[in-house]
Order: sequence, then structure tokens, then C-alpha cells
Amino acid sequence: MDAHGRLRLDALARFLQDLAIDDVRETGWGTPEHIWFVRRIQVDVLVPFLDDDEVEMLTWCSGLATIAAGRRWSVTGNQGGRAEIDSVWIHLAPDGRPKRIEGFDVYANAADGRRVSARPELDGPPDGAARSPWPLRVTDVDLHGHVNNAVHWQAVEHLLQRRGPDVRRPLRARLDYRDALDLEDELELAFTPDAGRLDVGFLTPAGLKAVAVVEPLRSP
Repeated sequence: MDAHGRLRLDALARFLQDLAIDDVRETGWGTPEHIWFVRRIQVDVLVPFLDDDEVEMLTWCSGLATIAAGRRWSVTGNQGGRAEIDSVWIHLAPDGRPKRIEGFDVYANAADGRRVSARPELDGPPDGAARSPWPLRVTDVDLHGHVNNAVHWQAVEHLLQRRGPDVRRPLRARLDYRDALDLEDELELAFTPDAGRLDVGFLTPAGLKAVAVVEPLRSP
């Protein structure tokens, strides 16, 4: 939780990740034979988790592609908080190369013919964006040797403390992961808050690694 008792985006990302790992282990689609890396995620916080101290989570497959699969989560809190999350994950073989998904019936039935795309959807930051260094730590690195995807949300949460939309109201947070971050990377955050919206680019000398956008969630 943050200082006001709100469930932070990075903490929510950890929950989502842990449940996904548990799920693929149960079905035989986990490591070491199968490796999954998140490519894109959208978090719709419909009712902010402000007073909740427990959450219940439900996950299922939302779509398929040749080497990628979609995963949905519904998260509900014991005091009314609610979020709907969709994501796309790339399927890799043990050698780290993309691998065609075959015999995926345990998930394909839930996907019900829906297709997903792993292409990035968010644009990078403009040239005039403000920049700030973001140091990476040894504790940010996961079992695969890269910076864990939840660490990106820590940086987003840091910027949200002073700019961007009101986090105590419904919001939509999106993150495109373009390339893995390594501990040795010299990372800068390029950010452009505009009319209650926060755009963040994760930049290294090697190029753009990820893009995030947080904005108010508009009613249909």
C-alpha cells in the first residue's frame, strides 16, 4: 500500500505475476519447458483499492496468436475495490527463442477463438520530455536475469506522487515492454504529464525499453 492505504500499481503487478506463474505451473505450461514474458498490459482500476486489506483474483486466457497468448485477471477487494486487467505474453522455449504454441487446449477453450497481437501500441516520449535518472538495484533482477516487470511500475508510482491523474479515482494504466532491462543499464525516465495524464518512457543508451501511460478512466 502507499502512504494513504491505496494498493499501488507495482504491488498489484506482483500479485498478477505470482498468480500467472502459479497457473502455468498447475497446467504444465511453466518453466523450464515454457517461458513467458509479458509484452503488453492494461490495468483498468474501476474502483480504487483504498480500504481493502484482502483481494481475490481470477485469471483466464483471453486470446491466442502463433507465439503469444493473452491473459486476463479480475481483481476484487474485500471493501469494494475492483480492477480488470488484460495482457499479452510471448511464449519462449528454454533457449530463450520464441516458440510456436501447440497443444494449448487447456487455455484455448477459454480463448474461444479470440486473437491477440504482440505489437507495441504506445508511442515513445517526445524529444522535449523531462528526464530523470532511475537507478536499478540488484534486488530488481529476477530468475531470468532481467529486471522484473513490476519494477517498471515502481518508477511509474514514483512519478504519480507529484504529477498525472488522481490515483484515488478510477484510472487506466498501460505499459508496453519493448526490450528487457538489465542491471547494468543506465536508465532514464522521460515523462510528460499533460492535463492529468502521465506518459513515461524508459530510456537507455541502447534505446527505448518500455513505455507507460496512466490516465483517468472515462465512463463509456
